[in-house]
Amino acid sequence: MSRSDAPAAPAPAAERFVADFTGDELGAVDEVRVSEKRSNLWLDAWRDLRGRWMFWASAAMILFIVFVALFPTAFTQVPPNDGCILSVQNQTQADELGVPIGTKISDHGPLPGHPLGFTKQGCDVFSRIVHGTSTSLSVGIIVSIMVAVIGIVIGAFAGFFGGWLDSVLMRFGDIVFAIPYVLAAVVVMSMFLHDRNIWVISLAIGAFSWPSTARILRSEVLRVKNSDFVMASTALGLSRVRTMLAHVLPNSIAPVIVVTTIGLAGAITAEATLSFLGVGLPNNIFMSWGNDISAAQTSLRTNPAALIYPSIALSLTVLAFIVMGEAVRDALDPRARASR
Repeated sequence: MSRSDAPAAPAPAAERFVADFTGDELGAVDEVRVSEKRSNLWLDAWRDLRGRWMFWASAAMILFIVFVALFPTAFTQVPPNDGCILSVQNQTQADELGVPIGTKISDHGPLPGHPLGFTKQGCDVFSRIVHGTSTSLSVGIIVSIMVAVIGIVIGAFAGFFGGWLDSVLMRFGDIVFAIPYVLAAVVVMSMFLHDRNIWVISLAIGAFSWPSTARILRSEVLRVKNSDFVMASTALGLSRVRTMLAHVLPNSIAPVIVVTTIGLAGAITAEATLSFLGVGLPNNIFMSWGNDISAAQTSLRTNPAALIYPSIALSLTVLAFIVMGEAVRDALDPRARASR
């Protein structure tokens, strides 16, 4: 056999590297990380809210408004109504205001101790704005609580139980929804001309503005009641009412919170509108921004400050609650959070 016919020598085997494997890697993948932060709808919403300047700005403004409403004397010592004077009649008043005796105070501009001037009736504009804060805020809070309670009860029972109860409650809601609540409030307040107070005007507004809240909650209840945890609750033997209160309602309440926050601003506006139309709170008893705006119409050219400053106070208050409601709505919406 020649050298060329000899069989070729086998090629040396390639070296292979095999990493050490103990099984810990797969165990680490499946390991439950108990140290991670908890996550649910409300915690995620709070983490989103605390990083937004709009939330903190609106919260600071609302806290300031609440403080003014609770402690008006911390900002002014001038009586808003009983202290109205039409002219300076003695030297004490003259020294206090820095004007001669006999000076007409009606529609007067700013004076020492009275930074925003006087109304046509001689009342201090700044004092009336400060004391009117409690009136507007009280009406807004009472109406919001009333609307939330009625809307939650009707919406929850209609959505969860369905059937004839849903038909009856929703048809009743449709009837109320068809009536403009401001127009209905005008009629109600006209019936109580001699008994008008904060509770009456709150009832007149709230009794006709709950259907939208009930509709929103009903739609959420219809979505949540088909979830697996609701079926598990029923399988464990919980009653339908307890299941609704313990499981369905807490997971459906988020949109109602948003609507209630924005609705508070609407209630404040409605109170000012009724007072502006002359069917709201009595001007000689309650300080109201709507009453001040209405009374200042006749002196708009000679003393516009009496109308402008109450309008600014009303606008800023409504804006604060609307911005808060928008911030809470975006925080409770996972899609809105993901898009930012």
